[in-house]
Amino acid sequence: MSEPIFDLTYIWAGIIAFGVIMYVLMDGFDLGLGVLFMFAPTEEDRDIMMNSIAPVWDGNETWLVLGGAGLLAAFPIVYTIFLPALYIGVFLLLAGLIFRGVAFEFRLKAHTSRYLWNWSFAIGSTIAAFAQGAVVGAYIQGFETENMRYVGGAFDWLTPFTAFTGLGLVAGYALLGATWLVMKSTGATQQWAYRLVKPLLFVVVAVFCVISTWTPFVDTFTADRWFSGPSYIWLLPVLGFLCVIWLYRSVSKKRQGSPFVATMGMFIFTYLGLLASKWPYVVPPTYTLKDAASAPESQLFLLIGFLFVIPIVLAYTAWTYWVFRGKVTADDGYH
Repeated sequence: MSEPIFDLTYIWAGIIAFGVIMYVLMDGFDLGLGVLFMFAPTEEDRDIMMNSIAPVWDGNETWLVLGGAGLLAAFPIVYTIFLPALYIGVFLLLAGLIFRGVAFEFRLKAHTSRYLWNWSFAIGSTIAAFAQGAVVGAYIQGFETENMRYVGGAFDWLTPFTAFTGLGLVAGYALLGATWLVMKSTGATQQWAYRLVKPLLFVVVAVFCVISTWTPFVDTFTADRWFSGPSYIWLLPVLGFLCVIWLYRSVSKKRQGSPFVATMGMFIFTYLGLLASKWPYVVPPTYTLKDAASAPESQLFLLIGFLFVIPIVLAYTAWTYWVFRGKVTADDGYH
């Protein structure tokens, strides 16, 4: 029997990796604005923050659904292990997203109780961001498995390391949200966002340095990959650091669009660094992509559908951002 021209396992890995980074970038600034929400100086600033993401926030979450569905279809063993291992973390993530979503609708209609929905939006966003970061930390430290089943405890995912990665992603999303607000707002709101960027950048860089130092003690495979693997892997942190410099200079010169682009670059190169550190393990430290993959026939059947869906999602996402381009004000209400 001849070998297939394309290895569907790696094609699916690329699709899911693309879906994950799209979600992180696009829903990240939504969650980041939520993290910053209660620190805004006035209620008018909060209106502007909410209005800047109102047309796009629910569409941004499409990538979470797309990546999750693709992961279940192409790598079912990942679900078999991740769900029991990360059940509480995933529950916190979904609960946070629900509170965040409900706050959009109720805050618009509320008057005397608006402050409750402000807190719902802020707390829900922060919990969701923390849960995502903690899940990333759990992925780095690995899972205890036997015979393709998770055999650890319900709280094994929550360690000092994963708590720190959770707080780190909260800070990272806050930076992404601040640079988004710089791009979408004017006047006093924009100036407030400008003032946030440099302190948040300092925190994010400090967190990244701590995690990079801590990771070799948590995961020896990653340490071996970085210090004994191919030299080109070091290009990724170098590119990430260049994005840090670009962001700092852009904010110093009061540029409006490039700080957001530079922050996205930081996220992209950090994400690629994580993938390069763990490749080819999808359930570290035991199972590779090949181990976790579904049957080639299943992968091919579902791939045909995804090849139609992904261009449609990209098209309507691009159209939405194009239609709602430009600055927002407190009067651009959510309807």
